[in-house]
Amino acid sequence: MSHTIACVELHADDWARLRDIRLKALIDSPHAFGGTYEKENLLDEQQWRLDFAKQTHIIASVNGVDAAMMYVENLQGDFGATCWIGGCWSDPNFRGVGLMRAMFEFIDKQATSRDWLVQGLGVWTDNNLAISAYEKLGFVEMGGPQPSTRQPGKFYQRMIRKTITA
Repeated sequence: MSHTIACVELHADDWARLRDIRLKALIDSPHAFGGTYEKENLLDEQQWRLDFAKQTHIIASVNGVDAAMMYVENLQGDFGATCWIGGCWSDPNFRGVGLMRAMFEFIDKQATSRDWLVQGLGVWTDNNLAISAYEKLGFVEMGGPQPSTRQPGKFYQRMIRKTITA
């Protein structure tokens, strides 16, 4: 079966679409996030809309079904990062079809105009699958493991990627 992948940037009026995929991600992969389903399921429309003020939310759909998400936050980060990538998740039913690659290509097309040229992210040190996937996309581990402030006892690894400009 062929997969048509479409990436879009969500806006505040798309808050329910963001909520739906985020809650699905928290149910599927609670270990991968700082937040929890129990807390985020209680957020109201206004709280979901507020999230759009500080972050750009991107969703990848496969044949019209929302199947992956991430956010981009502009900031001056460690190791020269101009933005931080977070909330990355893809639906297990669609893994391996290129969703993350498609979202990073979407980011790369806007990198110069939006100051997304050096991307940073944090990944739990025990999430080897995600680390491997990020390395395939050009991310490199930087610095040592860092203790989590949101989940005491857990550690995350910072990774950096420089945008591939055409």
